[in-house]
Amino acid sequence: GSAGASCPPRCVCASNILSCSQAVLSTVPTPLPRFTAVLDLSHNNVTRLRADWAPGRLAHLHALLLSHNGLSFVSTEAFTHVPHLRHLDLSSNRLRALEENLFSDLSELEVLLLYNNEISSVDRTAFENLGRLRKLYLGQNRIARFPLELLRDGSRLPQLALLDLSANRLHSVPVGELQALPAWLRDRLYLHANPLACSCPLFQLVARGRHRQLSAVVDFLEELRCLPSAATAPVGILSLAGQQPLNCSEAREAVLEAHLGDSVTLGCDTRLRGVRQRHWVTPGGERVLEEGGNGSAALLANGSLQLRGLRPEDAGTYACWVAGPLLNETLYVDLLVHNFTLHGPHDTLNTAYTTLVGCILSVVLVLIYLYLTPCRCCCCRGAEKPPPPRDDSINSSVLSTTPNHASGVPGEPCRSRSASATGPGQNGRFKVGGTPQAPPRHGPKAQRKVSDPDSVSSVFSDTPIVV
Repeated sequence: GSAGASCPPRCVCASNILSCSQAVLSTVPTPLPRFTAVLDLSHNNVTRLRADWAPGRLAHLHALLLSHNGLSFVSTEAFTHVPHLRHLDLSSNRLRALEENLFSDLSELEVLLLYNNEISSVDRTAFENLGRLRKLYLGQNRIARFPLELLRDGSRLPQLALLDLSANRLHSVPVGELQALPAWLRDRLYLHANPLACSCPLFQLVARGRHRQLSAVVDFLEELRCLPSAATAPVGILSLAGQQPLNCSEAREAVLEAHLGDSVTLGCDTRLRGVRQRHWVTPGGERVLEEGGNGSAALLANGSLQLRGLRPEDAGTYACWVAGPLLNETLYVDLLVHNFTLHGPHDTLNTAYTTLVGCILSVVLVLIYLYLTPCRCCCCRGAEKPPPPRDDSINSSVLSTTPNHASGVPGEPCRSRSASATGPGQNGRFKVGGTPQAPPRHGPKAQRKVSDPDSVSSVFSDTPIVV
């Protein structure tokens, strides 16, 4: 009886629910019962929501529905009297901007519906103090840029698990920042039906989402389209694979490359919230269960696996097993360990140069030994061998295979040449200034023919020069 007496005209009250939908209202009815928990004002003509729409504090109100009202103005103080609001529906209205600190009084808000409006500008402080917001619907608006930096570090909207930006006017998105978002947020980040410019990073972002079976990609695969630079008709983003002019290729997900001795961290990019337990399994089948780990593998507090001092045997596929409140998930990360250090290519290049220089020096030394080293035979030829003919060409030529030594007494060691007047010249030969005298011999004399010392430069001459 008391509830019926306090129920506004043209409204229906059921316990703590007050329904005034389709009541042809232009203002919020008064008075509102203080025990109201759900207030439905949808499908009316409430075009302005002023600060005094609720004269008293509605401490129990947790759901306010204002959709389909032609609402074009919302005061920044409109939610002062409803601090415990958890569900706010402002969809299908005529809102054009989200102004500064518009929802800052709703610290307990969890769901905010703003789709099907005329919103073209979003102030980055409009969602300030919304620490419990889980779902934000902004689809079917005129937004050309959304401040995605609100999601970068997770400090502004730490509980956000769904962001709908579909059917807006977004021409580009920061793919690198979106890829760095947690997997549970990327699973509900809707970007379809936007005039996005085609690019290979965008293709790889969508391809990874399809590989991970993310709902935002799999459920709206046909609507994920982009505009090529030379065409006016949109094409499917996934159709960019191998097609000109971009010729995009799908990047392998969860593949990490490192070098010997490096330290790497393998992330467990799970989509589950409220994880109760997780552990890693190494390629060798070893389980890493506790924080701190064993050996070179350590489980970090955030669930990542840190590997220190990589070895070739550390390469392989690592599995992260996650136990959530309702279901489990297993993630795989492929680790490639290159068989050299980070500076290995430079060291290899230096080694190649060193080897080349060593080869050149070896060739030079061989040439010096062949062409510039004087004869140091240990034994003279026997007497029984006839001396070389006297009318041969220059016998000391480096190209001749006939030794140019005088024959001596068998068993007698060779004697060094000596000059009569001048000192030794280059290559052990003697300069002009006198013909070197043949050393005295014992026994039968064997005379040796001597060439002109200056004829050493005519080694390749066709005319022999003989003294």
